[in-house]
Amino acid sequence: MTDSITYTVQLRPEPEGGFTVLVPALPEIVSFGGTEEEALRMAEDAIRLSLEVRRDEGEPIPEDVVPLVRQVSIRQAA
Repeated sequence: MTDSITYTVQLRPEPEGGFTVLVPALPEIVSFGGTEEEALRMAEDAIRLSLEVRRDEGEPIPEDVVPLVRQVSIRQAA
Protein backbone atom coordinates (compact mmCIF):
# COMPACT_ATOMS: atom_id res chain seq x y z
CA MET A 1 0.00 0.00 0.00
CA THR A 2 1.31 3.45 -0.89
CA ASP A 3 0.41 6.76 0.62
CA SER A 4 -0.68 9.19 -2.03
CA ILE A 5 -2.20 12.61 -2.16
CA THR A 6 -3.94 14.17 -5.12
CA TYR A 7 -3.92 17.84 -6.01
CA THR A 8 -5.92 19.70 -8.61
CA VAL A 9 -3.73 21.44 -11.17
CA GLN A 10 -4.67 24.15 -13.63
CA LEU A 11 -3.11 24.15 -17.09
CA ARG A 12 -3.31 27.53 -18.77
CA PRO A 13 -2.55 27.43 -22.51
CA GLU A 14 -0.08 30.14 -23.47
CA PRO A 15 -0.35 32.12 -26.74
CA GLU A 16 3.24 31.24 -27.70
CA GLY A 17 2.57 27.55 -27.00
CA GLY A 18 2.85 25.31 -24.00
CA PHE A 19 1.08 25.47 -20.67
CA THR A 20 1.58 27.37 -17.45
CA VAL A 21 0.87 25.13 -14.47
CA LEU A 22 -0.77 26.36 -11.25
CA VAL A 23 -1.66 24.34 -8.15
CA PRO A 24 -4.39 26.16 -6.18
CA ALA A 25 -3.62 24.36 -2.90
CA LEU A 26 0.10 25.16 -3.23
CA PRO A 27 0.24 28.78 -4.44
CA GLU A 28 4.05 28.77 -4.46
CA ILE A 29 3.94 26.48 -7.51
CA VAL A 30 4.06 28.08 -10.93
CA SER A 31 5.61 25.90 -13.61
CA PHE A 32 5.59 25.43 -17.37
CA GLY A 33 5.59 22.61 -19.89
CA GLY A 34 5.79 22.69 -23.66
CA THR A 35 3.12 20.01 -23.95
CA GLU A 36 0.29 18.93 -21.69
CA GLU A 37 2.21 15.77 -20.79
CA GLU A 38 5.35 17.74 -19.91
CA ALA A 39 3.30 20.29 -17.93
CA LEU A 40 1.78 17.49 -15.84
CA ARG A 41 5.24 15.98 -15.21
CA MET A 42 6.50 19.39 -14.12
CA ALA A 43 3.48 19.75 -11.82
CA GLU A 44 4.19 16.36 -10.24
CA ASP A 45 7.84 17.26 -9.61
CA ALA A 46 6.94 20.68 -8.21
CA ILE A 47 4.28 19.23 -5.89
CA ARG A 48 6.68 16.59 -4.63
CA LEU A 49 9.36 19.21 -3.88
CA SER A 50 6.91 21.61 -2.26
CA LEU A 51 5.58 18.92 0.06
CA GLU A 52 9.12 17.83 0.93
CA VAL A 53 10.03 21.40 1.93
CA ARG A 54 6.84 21.75 3.97
CA ARG A 55 7.56 18.50 5.82
CA ASP A 56 11.18 19.49 6.46
CA GLU A 57 10.08 22.85 7.85
CA GLY A 58 7.27 21.37 9.96
CA GLU A 59 4.57 23.13 7.96
CA PRO A 60 1.17 21.51 7.48
CA ILE A 61 0.38 19.65 4.27
CA PRO A 62 -2.68 21.35 2.77
CA GLU A 63 -5.75 19.58 1.49
CA ASP A 64 -6.60 19.85 -2.19
CA VAL A 65 -8.41 22.97 -3.37
CA VAL A 66 -10.75 22.68 -6.33
CA PRO A 67 -11.32 26.16 -7.72
CA LEU A 68 -14.71 27.25 -8.95
CA VAL A 69 -14.59 28.42 -12.54
CA ARG A 70 -17.32 30.70 -13.78
CA GLN A 71 -17.78 33.05 -16.68
CA VAL A 72 -18.86 36.67 -16.40
CA SER A 73 -20.09 38.57 -19.45
CA ILE A 74 -19.87 42.33 -19.66
CA ARG A 75 -21.05 44.78 -22.27
CA GLN A 76 -18.26 46.61 -24.03
CA ALA A 77 -18.54 50.32 -24.56
CA ALA A 78 -19.17 51.24 -28.17
